[in-house]
Amino acid sequence: MSAPALADWMAARLADFERAAEAHLPPATRKPSKLHGAMRYATLQGGKRVRPLLVYAAGESMGAPEAALQAAALAVEYMHVYSLIHDDLPCMDDDVLRRGKPTVHIAFDEATAMLAGDALQAEAFRVLAQAAVVPAAQAALMGELAEAASTAGMCGGQAIDLDAVGSTMSLDDLEQMHLMKTGALLRAAIRMGARAGGADATMLADFDAYARAIGLAFQVVDDVLDVEASSAELGKTAGKDAQQGKPTYVSMLGLTEAKAWAERLRLDAHHALDHLPEPARARTLRLRQLADVIVLRKS
Repeated sequence: MSAPALADWMAARLADFERAAEAHLPPATRKPSKLHGAMRYATLQGGKRVRPLLVYAAGESMGAPEAALQAAALAVEYMHVYSLIHDDLPCMDDDVLRRGKPTVHIAFDEATAMLAGDALQAEAFRVLAQAAVVPAAQAALMGELAEAASTAGMCGGQAIDLDAVGSTMSLDDLEQMHLMKTGALLRAAIRMGARAGGADATMLADFDAYARAIGLAFQVVDDVLDVEASSAELGKTAGKDAQQGKPTYVSMLGLTEAKAWAERLRLDAHHALDHLPEPARARTLRLRQLADVIVLRKS
């Protein structure tokens, strides 16, 4: 029996995710209702859900149990949404549009936005703590997420990004910044899915190679789209990096070379999966398709 088309698989997985998030997040009618409303506003019915999809795809390649994958998918997206809320604040990137609608501090207020991000970070770990998996697996999943969000990952990358405004960076420094700021959570999503299925250290190294390639490709394509796409297409403010004087792959490499590098990274991601042993290698279709989606997307 052939596998469902990618669009059908994504639709089914995204529906699973939305149902789980809708049920797990505190209802807006529960006090403090404004805070809970802001958390739901930021999280539900929006975004590409790349990180949850990567959790599901990596987990499926390893035959991971559904309960572990659902918890990991929720946790990694909560962490991502928390970072977006805080990144959009006036003290950070000061943006007014996210996922095609006003950012949380615009729709609510700055204090509520700050608390919503804080609460979603806590929810990310709570959903893992409540997952129906063995304690060793819980600890492993929590460790992956904490590492990705730490100063060695997302928070550290954001700090470097803020310091880089108006400055000159080398290509190596730019790559390291984005491996931390964007790539770390993408890597965590893949590793969490793989570890939920019992991937060993050798297999995790192959998943890491895939994650590095798509993590960098994701940012390269973001930089290209920031130049080529409109705010309506992106669902966020286009051209913001250039306006703020931030170094990007397009500003450093030029548009043509940036596009070419994204394509090379897509092929690198496919090649990394070729090293996985069977039966995992035979079940990497969704990971390969997601690499293509990340590089070939238009928004």
